[in-house]
Amino acid sequence: MSLSTLYDAHLTISGHQITWREIVGNAFGFASAVGGLRRRVWAWPVGIVGNVLLFTVFVAATFDAQAQQPLFGQAGRQVFFVITSIYGWYRWNEQKRLHQELGAGGDAPAIDPRWATARERVAYLVAAAAGVLVCQWVFSVVGAGWPAPRWYYWCDAWIFVGSMLATYAMARGWNDFWLAWIAVDLVGVPLLWHSGYYPSAILYVFYGGLCVVGFVTWWRATRSPATPGPVPEEVPA
Repeated sequence: MSLSTLYDAHLTISGHQITWREIVGNAFGFASAVGGLRRRVWAWPVGIVGNVLLFTVFVAATFDAQAQQPLFGQAGRQVFFVITSIYGWYRWNEQKRLHQELGAGGDAPAIDPRWATARERVAYLVAAAAGVLVCQWVFSVVGAGWPAPRWYYWCDAWIFVGSMLATYAMARGWNDFWLAWIAVDLVGVPLLWHSGYYPSAILYVFYGGLCVVGFVTWWRATRSPATPGPVPEEVPA
């Protein structure tokens, strides 16, 4: 079987072609979210595999005029996901090593979650607002490859910036990251459905439910840390 055959493999559901890359990529993404909920280091490399697959899905229209509407913000965020995930992978590995040095078992969660401080929260909210303003303008200048309405660029920018914030906050172990993902989903699900990416839209509905469960799980862990003794707040970047 050739690479092009694998790349183009798809299902047809109700007249809509859905690539296996989108289905498998989202499956890896969901598995990564479950790993994040459980605070396992393997969540990061699993997520990277999903990011690579979904990147190919969202830029498909760049090479195929008959493909679904391109979502360049969605595609671009997969690149930043990989970069941020490498940082998160490193940081969680370091935190797990510190936990083990303090006597935690090998199956202990990688990190102890916490809330972002007031200073950290103000910083990321200001950065997010500025990022949305800049990105929606950049996306509108680049164009969507089709006559997109203005609201489309605001939505794509919201998803792009919010996803970056959520992934960074997850790497830092902030409970806030679950709330950021919920905010992304509230915009992302309608946009994905409108653009014809039905598996991604449906999966993001389940992501929303998982985010609620994850938020409660991390919040409870914040109140009763599982690791013995204090763990340094910062790990060298």
